[in-house]
Amino acid sequence: MSIEEFAVADSAAGPYALATGPDGALWFTLVHSGRIGRLVPGEEPTSHPLDPTCGPTIITSGPDGALWFTEYGAGRIGRITTDGVIDEFDVPTPGCGPFGIAAGPDGALWFTETAADRIGRITVDGGVTEFPLPVTGAFPSAITAGGDGGMWFTLNQANAVGRIGMDGAVTLHSLPTEEAAPVGIAAGRDGVLWFVEIGAGQIGRITPDGQITEFPLPNRAARPHAVTVNGQGTVWFTEWGDNRVGTITPDGCVTVHDLPTPRSEPHGITVGPDGALWTALEIGALARIAPADSTT
Repeated sequence: MSIEEFAVADSAAGPYALATGPDGALWFTLVHSGRIGRLVPGEEPTSHPLDPTCGPTIITSGPDGALWFTEYGAGRIGRITTDGVIDEFDVPTPGCGPFGIAAGPDGALWFTETAADRIGRITVDGGVTEFPLPVTGAFPSAITAGGDGGMWFTLNQANAVGRIGMDGAVTLHSLPTEEAAPVGIAAGRDGVLWFVEIGAGQIGRITPDGQITEFPLPNRAARPHAVTVNGQGTVWFTEWGDNRVGTITPDGCVTVHDLPTPRSEPHGITVGPDGALWTALEIGALARIAPADSTT
């Protein structure tokens, strides 16, 4: 296992989430300094300023060749082109706290509203629709497109995983473990969804029909935060509390790897343009993780 760290900002800027853009670069949010960063592996990082207090959080590649991101502090959805042109769109519900965002099968972007118990949908020209959830105080967090044509999301404070169809119909699935506090979620290659339980120190797996399996981590206090699935179907996740990244097999076998810098606070994780895994470290860096056999 080879792990390298690349400084992209000062320690106060807070790299939080990252995504691979269509331009062969890594794009990342700087949540504390209100900027969107860009890194081509092997080159110097650049960044684009936003409102310093807007709190950009999750970023994803959109269907229109641009990057889309949530502004948690400002209640907006942002769009940035690969040459740095930024547009911002207000969400109708004030103080909604948008967090997770992902491209849907319908050519739009879908996002979570942590403070409003809603799932939002935004078209590439900025039209926003909001769908209320059948629970209150649920803190909907991460969201991803499932292989079944719906969007799947975690409900951090309702201890559940949900699905919303393109027609707005919502189904919720309660987790077996109480106070598991799910956060990140990602679609597997076999149609299942994988999610992390930051409160319970577990990795979860849910089938499209709602069957849930939970796998305890070696250290239940590891605080798993984000999850992704690479091109070979390997599930990778970050352990914010244990300063590690890890993998899990479909039958629950977990392998974890220490990051080089203590207390580096790993958050988002994604497959980079070079095929390696990359994670955002809140100390001001991105880390590149490549298995020894280079089969990432």
